[in-house]
Amino acid sequence: MQVKTKPGTANGDSRPERVVSLLPALTELVCELGFQHKLVGRSHECDYPPSVQDLPVLTAPKYTAGPDADGKSIHKNIRELLRKALSIYEVNESRLETLSPDVILTQDHCEVCAVSLKELDQSVKNKLKPTTEIVSVSPSDLESVFASFITISDHLGAKERGENLVKTIRSRFDEINEAVNKLQKPDVVAIEWMEPVMTGGNWMPELIEIAGGRSLLATAGKHSPWTDMSAINKCNPDILLIVPCGYSIQKTIGEISALTEKEGWDQIAAVQKNQVYILDGNHYFNRPGPRLRDSAEILGHIFHPSQIADPTNGAGWKKLKSGSNIHSQSNP
Repeated sequence: MQVKTKPGTANGDSRPERVVSLLPALTELVCELGFQHKLVGRSHECDYPPSVQDLPVLTAPKYTAGPDADGKSIHKNIRELLRKALSIYEVNESRLETLSPDVILTQDHCEVCAVSLKELDQSVKNKLKPTTEIVSVSPSDLESVFASFITISDHLGAKERGENLVKTIRSRFDEINEAVNKLQKPDVVAIEWMEPVMTGGNWMPELIEIAGGRSLLATAGKHSPWTDMSAINKCNPDILLIVPCGYSIQKTIGEISALTEKEGWDQIAAVQKNQVYILDGNHYFNRPGPRLRDSAEILGHIFHPSQIADPTNGAGWKKLKSGSNIHSQSNP
């Protein structure tokens, strides 16, 4: 079994016929490249395009918080597993062995996002055929996201498709930025976890800048940092983006009191100016896949609605209005 963790060239000219993807972003990428028919298995979180949900599921979370647990409980369970040096996911080894993939796609960037390279290697190295490749990517900013596209397309025997996809997304980013770069830039804080509070790092600051905003309290290319309400109050952003990792809009709305009840929330300029937005972090911003182009467009529409259209027609974001009736809000 061969393990590749950096961009490289697939062996020979052979194209794998049986592909397993254990990262939602890579599942989307495989489909975007035109190889959905080669997917034979997925992770429990791979859900787009919807047709991939018919594939066999190969992973499950080990933490015991349950489907209705709030962010604080999830964080506590995950941290306890990591403290014990345990993986937070389990792999169905017998099902994976039965599927006999030619290539398994995973990541080694985040212990929480998906099955890691180390975990997968330890779990299944004696179960798979010797020719199976495990291809792992580790994107931390937009450039490394694009590099991961090339890596995956290369291993699928279609490097040119990956290169063309990257060119298309870069071109769209340039168009968005050109449309807004002469306009006033709002100060923006993106909150990636609500309890405890974490701001969005990695590629999120770059998306904010592309869309015509000024990113605060996070650095592009670095892991998302922990913070607190006092730091947010101090920088006093014009716009707050609430985009918890892996959360749908409805789940975020259901837990929004974790933020709105914190001391100092009402003093933030964004809150006072009704400029707080809940974003679909599960399907867009937190997935380093092809829909990052849509993510930039959503931000462009929020920051400069007269310049950039919303590609999701309101499905990717909601405006959090003042008052208590937060469960029935819709976009203006």
